[in-house]
Amino acid sequence: MTENPSMNAKEEARRPDCVTEVRMGNTVLVVSGYFKKDAAATAADKMMNVLEAEAAANTRTASAS
Repeated sequence: MTENPSMNAKEEARRPDCVTEVRMGNTVLVVSGYFKKDAAATAADKMMNVLEAEAAANTRTASAS
C-alpha cells in the first residue's frame, strides 16, 4: 500500500511529500501525502483561504444572532 494508486507505468515512483502516523489503540495508520508538482498555490496560500472563509462565516453567524 505504499504505491501511489494514480501512478501509471510511464511515471517513475516518487517518495511522498509528507508522511503522518496516527495511533488508534493497537493500530498504526500511515498516511502518505503527495503534492502537485506544478501547483501555483502553496500550502500557506490554501490555509489562508480556509481561514478567511471561516472568519467570514463566523462574522455572518455573529451578525445574524
